[in-house]
Amino acid sequence: MNRYSILTSVLVGLLTLADLLSTSALGPVKVELHSSATLPCNHMCSGLATWTVIHKQLDILAQCDQSSCQSKEGFHMSHDQYLKGDLSLTITDVDYTKRTLYTCECDSVDLCDVSLQIEAPEFSRLITPGESLILDVPVSEPVELFVNRTGDASLHTVKLCEVRDRIVQCISEYEKRVSLSSSLQLKELTESDSGVYTIRDIRNDEIVSTFRVTVEGKNKDITLAPKKDVKESWLKRNYQGLLTGLASVLVLWGLWCYYPLLIPTCCKRKAQRFSRGHCAVGQTCGPPALEDTPLKTVCEDAGPEG
Repeated sequence: MNRYSILTSVLVGLLTLADLLSTSALGPVKVELHSSATLPCNHMCSGLATWTVIHKQLDILAQCDQSSCQSKEGFHMSHDQYLKGDLSLTITDVDYTKRTLYTCECDSVDLCDVSLQIEAPEFSRLITPGESLILDVPVSEPVELFVNRTGDASLHTVKLCEVRDRIVQCISEYEKRVSLSSSLQLKELTESDSGVYTIRDIRNDEIVSTFRVTVEGKNKDITLAPKKDVKESWLKRNYQGLLTGLASVLVLWGLWCYYPLLIPTCCKRKAQRFSRGHCAVGQTCGPPALEDTPLKTVCEDAGPEG
């Protein structure tokens, strides 16, 4: 009797261990962003098969029984496959919010635990020295930024920054070069900044983005010439025009200054001739007092000079 009990306990323990091993043997499913993913689970289930997120057991994503299947939008279970012992769950559009551990149960008995991950997209960037590198962060914080610089003989990966609660903490040489808005921005790149940059999701311990960055070419930084040089250059370009304009101003100024002086002289001669030709009998002829006679009147009465 005791031997039978011992053998039964051992057999149950082995079956339980085998079941646990079959569950834990399922590796993570990795897919590209916004593609579909199938989480496998091959077990016969005569009762109710359900899929949930492992930390939200009451939130059923999809379920099947002997009569039918029901599922939330974006998730799917096949009833035909269920009847054949294929309890796989299909997620139609994978994004970063769906990265988690899923579990499949049959009548509340755990059958499969499957982790869904997204393959980190890889980007290539060719940057001109002096420009900035924009690094999109596709997940919520906290995240870390690493770099493996090109030409580093040790191939050592260096942690540059960590972002938590919108606060960026970087090593000393990058403190003033890295900023955060909607993306991480690394400013004023030089050729020594070439390398592979990776963004890691700390919470899920997962690389979410990789950037292969090459910094080369002519520096696009523009150093403005001193104001004095700019002024001299402008004078050189407009030298001929300035001389012409200055000469015109001088001519106009001369006319404006000297023309009033010429009018009294002309009128004076006309007034003298006018007085000599129009003296009354018995009067002493002589030039009128010009200072007491308006110039306009004298000049108009004198007539043309001849």
